[in-house]
Amino acid sequence: MKIIVTSLFVEDQDEALAFYTETLGFVKKEDIPMGEFRWITVVSPEEQEGTELVLEPNHHPAAKEYQTKIFNDGIPATMFGVADVQQEYQRLMEKGVTFTMEPTKMGEVTIAVFDDTCGNLIQIAQK
Repeated sequence: MKIIVTSLFVEDQDEALAFYTETLGFVKKEDIPMGEFRWITVVSPEEQEGTELVLEPNHHPAAKEYQTKIFNDGIPATMFGVADVQQEYQRLMEKGVTFTMEPTKMGEVTIAVFDDTCGNLIQIAQK
């Protein structure tokens, strides 16, 4: 068994797609109309056959409430691995990304947290 797809609630699918591809550098894999919304997935450019991230609309009240509560409590919705947190931090800062936690070493891991502009805090980690 392996993880093939995971979801992230977003406020606006078009804005999320732009942020996740243009700012973060993920690659769009799927963009399929599904009634009022779309099935949009992105993947790492380094593993285009790897795990897909669904940019899931937060239209359902429970999804919106969950997303709002964890954001307000400062809890990242997910974590992405990077080779060098400091380098990624600098790259994203230059693109105007707002960080809520600068690169911080915690034992064997260095992490940082940013606002994805779509209703989520995202943690990046370097092992």
